[in-house]
Amino acid sequence: METFLLVLAALFSVVNPPGTALVFLSMTKNASIAERRSLARRVARNAFFVMTGSLLLGALILKVYGISVPVLRVAGGIIVAAAGWKLLNEGTQNDTGASVTEGARTDYTSQAFYPLTLPLTTGPGTVAVMISLGLSRSAYSDFTEDFQFFLASLLATVAMAAAIYVCFAYSDRVERLLGRSGTNIAVRLSAFILFCLGIQIIWTGVSDLLGSIQWHEIPAK
Repeated sequence: METFLLVLAALFSVVNPPGTALVFLSMTKNASIAERRSLARRVARNAFFVMTGSLLLGALILKVYGISVPVLRVAGGIIVAAAGWKLLNEGTQNDTGASVTEGARTDYTSQAFYPLTLPLTTGPGTVAVMISLGLSRSAYSDFTEDFQFFLASLLATVAMAAAIYVCFAYSDRVERLLGRSGTNIAVRLSAFILFCLGIQIIWTGVSDLLGSIQWHEIPAK
């Protein structure tokens, strides 16, 4: 139970399903309720596989390709910041007919993994957290403890995927509650927070990279 709560708290702080749901609502504003719920189901399923894969195989994949976690943070942070900046500067459409036409042309299914799952929902912060948890498994030498750790982490990812689905599938109720203007304001604030989160991820990665540099003092003549 302690491991379950620890992993769930770590995931909730970086995934933030309620806040990300507003961004999801903005990016699927022309979709019907049925389409949005179907898409939410796909995103939740993809997020579960991303989190589980990062826990089990993330460290191995990074080692094979020679990629460090700080570099992963910087690259992912750039993508998150770019997505937040684009959403922040996206114009509001007032023409209903144009919105309906655009919604008919939009293939939301193709966006289920990128960008809705990765990097918006389970971004580099989530991947880094799961990889760190996976690396901590080496501290367990007993098979029973290692299995309990994996089971508790797996249950936490299932709970997080369920939270993602609920928040995303019923994000349209936020629009009903806040109205069009209120939702637009909330979405812009969420986009700004998303942009700031991307900058923070970049800064964390850059700080780790700079901290890994060994500075040598030049001897005085």
